[in-house]
Amino acid sequence: MIRKLLVGMGVVFVAAVFLLGRETASYVRTSLAYVKDSVRQGVPIEFQIERARRMIDELVPEIRNNMHRIAKEEVEIQRLEERIALAEKNLEKEKQEILRLKEDLARGRTSYTYAGRTYSVEEVKTDLAHRFERYKTSEATLASLREIHQARTKSLQAARQRLEGMLAARRQLSVEVENLEAQRQMIDVAKTSSNYVFDESKLGQVKQLIQQLRTQLDTEAKLVQAETQLQDQIPLEKPASENILEEVSEYFALAGTQP
Repeated sequence: MIRKLLVGMGVVFVAAVFLLGRETASYVRTSLAYVKDSVRQGVPIEFQIERARRMIDELVPEIRNNMHRIAKEEVEIQRLEERIALAEKNLEKEKQEILRLKEDLARGRTSYTYAGRTYSVEEVKTDLAHRFERYKTSEATLASLREIHQARTKSLQAARQRLEGMLAARRQLSVEVENLEAQRQMIDVAKTSSNYVFDESKLGQVKQLIQQLRTQLDTEAKLVQAETQLQDQIPLEKPASENILEEVSEYFALAGTQP
């Protein structure tokens, strides 16, 4: 619904540009911006936070693709390093063979024997020339491979740094979203607390009733104490013993002393 509204406003803006001129179009542009702001402000904060969380989750496939590309590039660079090492080894072998032929030709012999076969001076010179050309070509190829290796290694390092930066940024964004969620919950709690309504008058009535009851009981206690203390005459008779055993023993003990 919101998307349809924004699209409709966009169509109105385009039509206004062609039909009513720039000035009217300016008013329409301002109205369109106002509608966008109103729509954005009308969206609940919970929805926007959840939208941000989903956008962060949507970064995961891209991060994984980049990790796959980096891993593949690491394998390719390792193979390139192995190719360079083999080329260096072969180039060194070719160099030693060229120097050997050169030294042999410097001796000025009429023929040369290699691996049980005899070659003339011209044949050795021709072979040396061919070897030297191949060596220079291999050397240029090796130089190109080294340049390629250097460039790809530099590119790989940059890709790793970008990936690490992307991972760090995603972690930071996740933390910020969780902080926003915690802040939203705190605001909701504060709003809920402010919406509570307490009837203080009823609480005061209960307190007043308890105070009245306490006063009434204290008054009755004072009256009972006063009635106990105010008597017509001093009591002379000994109060009856509350222990029947002592009373019987005392009586018969006194009776036993008479004839």
